[in-house]
Amino acid sequence: MTIDNFAQLAERLRPRCEALIAQYPSKRSALMPIIHLFVDEQGYASKGAMWFCAELLDLTPADVESVVSFYTLFYQKPVGKYMLQVCRNLSCTLNGAQEIMTHVRDRLGVDHLQTTEDGLFSYEEVECLAACDRAPCMQVNLQFVYDLTPQKIDQMLAAMRGGTYETPPLPQTEQPSRTWIVREDNEIAMGRRSAGATDVKSPDDAGGVGDPSGVIMLDRILNDPARFAGRTRERAVEEPAQILEAIGE
Repeated sequence: MTIDNFAQLAERLRPRCEALIAQYPSKRSALMPIIHLFVDEQGYASKGAMWFCAELLDLTPADVESVVSFYTLFYQKPVGKYMLQVCRNLSCTLNGAQEIMTHVRDRLGVDHLQTTEDGLFSYEEVECLAACDRAPCMQVNLQFVYDLTPQKIDQMLAAMRGGTYETPPLPQTEQPSRTWIVREDNEIAMGRRSAGATDVKSPDDAGGVGDPSGVIMLDRILNDPARFAGRTRERAVEEPAQILEAIGE
């Protein structure tokens, strides 16, 4: 989606966003419902959607991204029109889930956390879906499918390709890449530092090379202090002069 197209989308959704905000005593509480609005339109939680939410709700982009990245069902990159999630937990494994997973991977030509080249299917092996009495099971775009067999999988895939499957496809505004996993998140989870923590010796030092977020936030605080007047627990609100002095500005 181009910048112009996103701007049009944002303006079209703005009245619905403002209606959601009005339902809560705190604007921040509308964050997840608003993200869902954009996901329903774009198929994933785009950077543009997150920055729009930050501006609309008087949050930082980091605030919004921390929420989006916490929930695995908020995809930060485009995914296939059909998200296939096969349960790999104990009950399903005992009832043949390994055969089902192997069959799906072979039929689609993908592995765990990958999307087919045509962008139609994304595939993930997930933990317990709480349908142990109907194992093995899976979800297709979050809709349950029970008592799986290889034959049932073949019938489902054929119906999806033919446009006759009962569960509608997800919206898709951009062609997905091979995986929707954000590389930085994956590497940080394994212990690598984020760009903002590069060359920072102390974990208490919020600075760092290559991360402009702190500078952007500082500019907002200095140029529009009234916007953050109620957030007195943040040191940056109370001590902008000391921060500027510390960084030599």
